[in-house]
Amino acid sequence: MKEKVSVGIDIGDSQVVTVIGHRAEGEAYPNIVGVGIHKGSGMRRGVVTDVEETVASISAAVEEAERMAGLPAEAVYVSVNGEHIAATNNKGLIAIPRSKEEIGHDDVLRVVETAQSVTVPANREILHVIPRMFMVDGQEGIKDPVGMTGSRLEVDAHVITGSTPFIKNLRRTVEQAGVAIAGFVLAPLAASKSVLTKKQKELGVVLIDIGAGTTGLVVFEEGDIYHSAVLPIGSDHITSDIAIGLRTSLDVAERVKVEYGMASPITLSDKDTIDLSKLDRDEEQEVSRRYLAEIIEARLQELFLMIKAELRKVGRDGMLPAGAILVGGGAKLPGIVESAKDNLGLPAQLGFPVELKGMIDKLDDPRYATAIGIMLWGMDDESEKTVFPTFDVSSVITRIKELFSK
Repeated sequence: MKEKVSVGIDIGDSQVVTVIGHRAEGEAYPNIVGVGIHKGSGMRRGVVTDVEETVASISAAVEEAERMAGLPAEAVYVSVNGEHIAATNNKGLIAIPRSKEEIGHDDVLRVVETAQSVTVPANREILHVIPRMFMVDGQEGIKDPVGMTGSRLEVDAHVITGSTPFIKNLRRTVEQAGVAIAGFVLAPLAASKSVLTKKQKELGVVLIDIGAGTTGLVVFEEGDIYHSAVLPIGSDHITSDIAIGLRTSLDVAERVKVEYGMASPITLSDKDTIDLSKLDRDEEQEVSRRYLAEIIEARLQELFLMIKAELRKVGRDGMLPAGAILVGGGAKLPGIVESAKDNLGLPAQLGFPVELKGMIDKLDDPRYATAIGIMLWGMDDESEKTVFPTFDVSSVITRIKELFSK
């Protein structure tokens, strides 16, 4: 039996997670066989800031996953994140020759290529071109036009770009860790693959990936991607606010956030206190849990207001029946679901990876949604190219170079 092996690496600001999965021919769901988690990454807001630390973190996470799986990580898919990410919707159009009886895969590829002809500055490169909808002779709402007849083929595509210098630095860093890159995947887009159901995407949903330095969001409607963005705020900003508000170190502030933090002060009284001396010998003060929750609430309100503004830009503020799905390490904060409901005016819930087998007990957590999604992206990469829901520009360029070298 043929087996498909896929490796996904999520390089976040606070940790690197490697997931190895395989799926035997005929099986519906992949089997998780290797997991590697390393704290620290040498990244800040999705950008490499310490090459040596990033290389060491990637190597450690990959080696741990390889040992567990008994399989080598030959070609991996890697997450991309950061403020430098930008997205736009663009249209493409081609004419179908009269000699052709029906639209073929080559025609779909051609029209997607025209959609990526959007003007991109010299310091930026295209990461994804994702067809949202095809049109044949003006007929809209077509998911896959292959086999249809017509003389005019159009596509409405979602184009995601990133800063070339940042992506090059990330590529070199991963390669220095001894790993070959099969492709890059936008982090919140990958997370959506592991936690969102087909029904949620059809109804209309926003996935919110709250990381340490940034928060990514992806909006789906009628089964297609509608909007994506990366916001320059994450859970580390909450830690910084706590450190300033309590006049303590970042390390103590992080422990206070994790062990005592809440997204709302409503259920707390002024009598609930935290003895900081139990967390650090150098600390002597006692602080109010209610005051701590007020600090966290203020920053979360700012975050959700920014998300609300993004939804308003595309006319989907309060207009997504499936609501908001929260993933990422920042989504673990107690009370954050209720905060999202109140501030966004939408249903909200935590997102957990679905439809997996194997070592799922280690990954049944919103913070690992992106790593699992990247692995799934690689698992489905070949089959996706058949129906053209994505167009990976970097992989096509690599293949063209290989063709010329031969």
